[in-house]
Amino acid sequence: MTTGEGTVPDEHEFARSTEPFRRELLAHCYRMLGSLDEAEDLVQETYLRAWRSYGTFEGRSSLRVWLYRIATNACLTALRNRGRRALPSGLGAPADDPDAPPEHGADPDVAWLQPIPDSLVAPQADDPAVIVAARERLRLALIAGLQYLPPRQRAVLLLREVLGFPAAEVAAMLGTTTPAIKSALQRARARLDEAAPERERLSEPTDPYARALLEQYIAGFENADTKALERALRTDAAIEMVGTRTWFSGIATCLRYLAQVSGSPGDWRMTPAIANGQPAAAAYLHDADGTHRAFGLGVLTTTPGGIARITVFGGGPRLLARFGLPPVWEPPLAG
Repeated sequence: MTTGEGTVPDEHEFARSTEPFRRELLAHCYRMLGSLDEAEDLVQETYLRAWRSYGTFEGRSSLRVWLYRIATNACLTALRNRGRRALPSGLGAPADDPDAPPEHGADPDVAWLQPIPDSLVAPQADDPAVIVAARERLRLALIAGLQYLPPRQRAVLLLREVLGFPAAEVAAMLGTTTPAIKSALQRARARLDEAAPERERLSEPTDPYARALLEQYIAGFENADTKALERALRTDAAIEMVGTRTWFSGIATCLRYLAQVSGSPGDWRMTPAIANGQPAAAAYLHDADGTHRAFGLGVLTTTPGGIARITVFGGGPRLLARFGLPPVWEPPLAG
């Protein structure tokens, strides 16, 4: 059978050929968009476009390159006339009064960065170096920094430096010339260095010290123990609450804020997770009847010197469901 776009592909052959690239395409679209929800939609659109055009795919490039071309251009179309997704620390100076009533609710004027579960995009590989490299390409600081780049510069930087495509292939993907790609890459590098000049190397979430910091953070919160939290934080630590413009910097200010929100022992329950290649804590807050219900996710920036940043994403049960977690806290299984 034929259509206006060529022969209708065999469904099983199409799936067998293209499905192995779905996870890495999701990671690519997420890096482009800063939104898991939008990235999933764009991956679906990529596969729909690829299905419709599969009969005309002549193998002049690899199937992987072809799919990345479709996905990248779909993302560029989605990003037209759209502002960047942000974290609170990218919108203004830190607040200096943690004793003031905390800001609640979302800011409708800002599109916020979203976290991504590692489980959705981690490469299915046995090589630890491949896994470490994939995590580094999902760090929150990098995703936030990419948002400062114009969409085409963002695409060039990702395709060239993150994914390692040759300049000539990137030029073909984007319908431009190799010199134009090289020029765009130089501008993207310079702009990213201005937007996020301090991209320090972070501890791996599976590193024993990072796991110990996460455990200390969880225990400190669950027991309302600010001394434990103080031991886990760096002196220059920061806390930001995505969905509001509120964030704090410096351990003294952060601890005053944490002392308020941690409440009393037992108010919070937390479950370890991994998001954006970083250790995270899924948080459950007790309600009036004593049930601990899904609140959100705290993503930790862990370094050899302690926790440098806590990025808190609200989102309740819908967010935690993306991490395979229930809407109501469940105690860990014994043993």
